[in-house]
Amino acid sequence: MNKKIRIIRSFLLLFVLALGLQQAFAQENVLPNPVLAGDRPDPTVVKIGKFYYASATSNEWAPLFPIFKSADLENWELINYVFPEGAPSWAKNNFWAPELAYDEKQGKFYSYYTARDKASNRLSVAVASADSPDGKFTDHGPLVAQELGSIDAFETRDENGKLFLLWKEDGNSRGQKTPMWAQEINEDRTELIGEKHELFHNDQPWEGGLVEGIAIFRKNGYFYATYSARGCCEIDCDYVTGVARSKTLLGPWEKFDQNPVIKDNESWKCPGHGTVVEKDGELWLLNHAYNTTGSVYVGRQGVLQKVEWTADQWPVFANNEGYTRSMASLEFTDDFKKRLDPVWQWRVTQDIEFETGKKGLFLQASEENESLGTLLVQGTKTLDYRYEATVIPNPDAAAGLAVIGGASNKFGAPVAGMGISVKGNEVTLWETVDQKTKVIATETLPPGKEIQLILSMKDGYLMTTSISVDGKVVQVGKEQDVKHLVPWGMGFRLGLVSKGDPSADAHFKSVRIIYE
Repeated sequence: MNKKIRIIRSFLLLFVLALGLQQAFAQENVLPNPVLAGDRPDPTVVKIGKFYYASATSNEWAPLFPIFKSADLENWELINYVFPEGAPSWAKNNFWAPELAYDEKQGKFYSYYTARDKASNRLSVAVASADSPDGKFTDHGPLVAQELGSIDAFETRDENGKLFLLWKEDGNSRGQKTPMWAQEINEDRTELIGEKHELFHNDQPWEGGLVEGIAIFRKNGYFYATYSARGCCEIDCDYVTGVARSKTLLGPWEKFDQNPVIKDNESWKCPGHGTVVEKDGELWLLNHAYNTTGSVYVGRQGVLQKVEWTADQWPVFANNEGYTRSMASLEFTDDFKKRLDPVWQWRVTQDIEFETGKKGLFLQASEENESLGTLLVQGTKTLDYRYEATVIPNPDAAAGLAVIGGASNKFGAPVAGMGISVKGNEVTLWETVDQKTKVIATETLPPGKEIQLILSMKDGYLMTTSISVDGKVVQVGKEQDVKHLVPWGMGFRLGLVSKGDPSADAHFKSVRIIYE
C-alpha cells in the first residue's frame, strides 16, 4: 500500500475514533431537560450544604408553592409545600413567583412569593419562613403592595452586607413602565426600611412592554442581574431573557448591548424568569420555557443551562438546550392505598374532603369550581399521553377524568374543562364552560360493573375518551379539539372529578398516566 494512502487512512481512523469519543462524552453529559417537567413557571433554586432546593409558581392550585430537593440540579424530589393547607388568610389568588433564600447565620429558610390581597385587590410581595425546607412555614404576610401591583421578589445583599429586597412594579397592567425596585429589609424579613431605589426599567426596544423576574448573582467584581422582557404567557408569547450589571447594587446599572442573551431555539421558546446557582465551581441558570413542540398545552417547564462568559465579563448562554428527558421517567401510577401522593393538587378556593386506604380514593362530591365538581389534578408533562382511572360506579356521584383549563386563554378566565364521567350505569362525555355543562355523548353500562375510564391526548389538544369493561374497550363520542380550553399562563391539568351532592363520594381504585 502506498505510504501516503496509509497515512491518510490512519488519520481518518483517528478522526473517526475522536469523533466517536466526543459524541459518547456528549451523550454522557446531556442534561435531562426539562429538569422540572410539566408546568413549573418562574422556578427558583438555592443551595444549602450539598443539596439544592427549588420551587415554582402555583397559580390557583393548592397546596401552594412546591419545595423540590436535589443533589445534582437534574433529578428532583417533591418534599414539601410552603402552604400545604391552602392559601394564607390575607390572600385570594395569583400565587406566583416564589423566591427561595437561606440565611446561614440564622439557620432560617425563606420563601418570598406574590399573591393578590383580598382587602385591596393589589398584587403583593409577601414572605414566609421555616427552620428547614421540609419544615412548617410561618407566613409573615405582605411586605409591599403598590397601587399598580408588586411582584417577582428577590433577596440579596449589597456590597456592604446590607440586606435588600428587589421586586418589579407591575406598571404594564396599566400601560405604564415597569421599574425594578430595591429597598432595604430588616434581618427578620418582616419590614422594609428606608427609601426604595429604582435599579432600571424597560427602556430599550427589545424589552417591549415590560421587564420583570429579576435575579441577582455576583462574580468578577460585579452584581449581575438576569431579567425577562416582553410577554410571558399567552399562546403568542415572545418572552426573552436579558442581563445587566453594576459595580454596586443600587447602580448605575448597564444593560448588555447584545441582549437578549436567551431567546427561542429549536426545542424551547419564550424563555425567562429564573435563578442562577453554583454547581461544581460553575454557574447554572434554572429558568422556564415552553417546549416548542409541547407549547402552551403542557405549560412552562424548568430548563437548566450553563452560564458562559464573554472576554469582557458578560454572562451569556449557548442557547442550544434540547428536550432530552425520557418519557418513561415521567409516567405516574397511584393506587391511593398509603396516602394521597403529594403531586395531586386542588383549587385553592375549595376545602376538599377525601379518604385513602386499601380500597383506593373516596373523593367527596360537590358542584363547586364553576360547576365542574371537586377537582384533584396534576399537570401534564407531554403532548401525547393516555390517562386511565379504575372506578367503582356510584349512583349518587359522577366519577370522572377530565382535562382542566380555562373558559378562555385570557388572564383570570374561570376554570373550565372537558372529560368523561360515570354515574350509576351511565357514562357521559361532557364539557363545562361558564357553569354550563354540555353533554357530547353517552354510553350505558351493565349494572354493578367496575369500569376503567380512559382519556387519550394527541398533539396536546386532540382528545379521545373511551371505557373498558371486562376487557372490552368502547370509544365514547368522537375525537374532540380542546385547544380553546388552554388557560392563560398554565398548561392543562389532568383531573379526577367528583360531581354531585356533598353527601356522596366518587370511588377511584387507581390511576395511571402513560406518556408517549
